[in-house]
Amino acid sequence: MKKTYFLPVAVMALGLATVFVSGCKKSAASGAAAPTVVNAVEVVQQDLPWDIEYPAQVAGSLEIQIRAQVGGILEARLYNEGEYVNEGKQLFQIDDKQYKVALEKAQGALAQAQAEERRTQRTYARMKKLRADNAVSQQDYDNAISAYDTAKANVQVAQAGVNDAQINLGYTKVTAPISGIAGKEAQSVGSLISAAGESGLLTTMVQIDPLYVNFSMPSRQFEKLAAGFMSGQIVLGSDDKQLLKPEEYRKLTASQAPVYVEAVLPNGTLYSEKGKIVFFDSSENTQTSSLAIKAEFANPKKSRALMPGQFVRVRLVGAIYKNAILIPSSAVLNSAQGKIAYVIDGNNMIVARPIQAEMQDDMYIVSDGLKAGEKVVSDGLIRLRPGMEVTAKMQTFMPKAEETAAPAANEGDVAKLEEAIESAESPDEQALPQDAAQAKEVAAADNAQTGK
Repeated sequence: MKKTYFLPVAVMALGLATVFVSGCKKSAASGAAAPTVVNAVEVVQQDLPWDIEYPAQVAGSLEIQIRAQVGGILEARLYNEGEYVNEGKQLFQIDDKQYKVALEKAQGALAQAQAEERRTQRTYARMKKLRADNAVSQQDYDNAISAYDTAKANVQVAQAGVNDAQINLGYTKVTAPISGIAGKEAQSVGSLISAAGESGLLTTMVQIDPLYVNFSMPSRQFEKLAAGFMSGQIVLGSDDKQLLKPEEYRKLTASQAPVYVEAVLPNGTLYSEKGKIVFFDSSENTQTSSLAIKAEFANPKKSRALMPGQFVRVRLVGAIYKNAILIPSSAVLNSAQGKIAYVIDGNNMIVARPIQAEMQDDMYIVSDGLKAGEKVVSDGLIRLRPGMEVTAKMQTFMPKAEETAAPAANEGDVAKLEEAIESAESPDEQALPQDAAQAKEVAAADNAQTGK
């Protein structure tokens, strides 16, 4: 019986083994998967404007306090709060009765001193003749001279008293020392004010032509701009304006300057006037690692499209990267070791390439690590590994050589523009430096890579 069933069992086992081996071969054949398909772009080389925006705040070119210089009852306010007033316009009237009386007293004292001067002058003239005839003593003559000199000095003192009284009387009319926007009254009509105390503050004024816009450039960007200019990688304007002396630069208008500034309002509108940089801080702010910069904007029509205290964004125009190496921001992996791009070599294998790059808009300007014409993976870098074989699906990467300018402010409809600005809410990101936003992106990429 055992011999009878041995052969069929052996045959069955052999068949199962054959099927198993065949299945393994088919499984191995199916395991050799096709190369992964990835989106890729060619590294582009072209001139590119330095187009980085910075948060900024507007300030008046002059911001002053209007204070009373004499005390008294505030009788009248002669301007509308918040209106534009010209230099010399009367803003307030302080009760001037006591100052008129003081002036009259000073004028009376001056008249007395002048009368005394004339009397002593006549006495001196007589004594001079008598002294020539030896009719009076030398002592009497000297006394006449001294009395005349004293009288002349008293006239000067009395004249100074009149001038002082006139000045104080003039101070009762508080006028605008500059042309600008007059603020809200600090003291209401009828209040007793004092020149020495806090009650002496009547209002404030801001000069809005020109306007200043203050912003900060991260120190590393300033260093890159300076180093790029010295190396020739970055040019400023046309060649004939690159080496201007400071005194020559100050004479230029914003349109003539090799580098000018544009202001972008909170609603996205571009301010109609160009700005000129008028101040670079002499030292770095160690707390923020940035350099303070001030730009001056003309406001010839006294428009309120830009207002002191307003938050805007500014961009420098005129600095150009020459032959910049560009890749999209999605083609860069931010790791703990730095920035990495995945290059596709001639064998369609992925090579991890460390790069040095600066982000601008939605792309990176590469200073080291890539060459024009190389192929880099443009997205999905997290799921790839160096050494993988891939099939590149080429995408079109078209960097913008020139940023399309936002429409200028409509000067014929300033009222609507002001209303839009007042109702606009500035985004929270506006208060963050550009580097802080980039730091968030880097941290997010690191977390995604490490699986956190």
